[in-house]
Amino acid sequence: MDKLDIAPPPSGNVVAPRPQIARHSDGTPVDKARRAAEQFESFFVGRMLDQITSEQPTDGPFGGGHAEKVFRGLLNEQYAVNVTRSGGLGIADSVYGEILAIQEASRR
Repeated sequence: MDKLDIAPPPSGNVVAPRPQIARHSDGTPVDKARRAAEQFESFFVGRMLDQITSEQPTDGPFGGGHAEKVFRGLLNEQYAVNVTRSGGLGIADSVYGEILAIQEASRR
């Protein structure tokens, strides 16, 4: 769900891009459990937005018809990613805590 933005190298330099490490907005690295929890929250919020917007009409003078129906899901997905990145609804925090608890229980 998360896409990496890789800037092109400066003109004249051909450098292979280094692997990107997922980072929070403050620059700290995101571990795999936290990233999975955030992806779950993003998926959940996206499905919630799909349900909210599914009954909106796509016809009329400014409607997009079939194309609007197709791309609405993609727009909702991006909204969900942005909601999660900006603090979310708290679902990721709960899921992250559960993932850590399950990992600790499996180590015993």
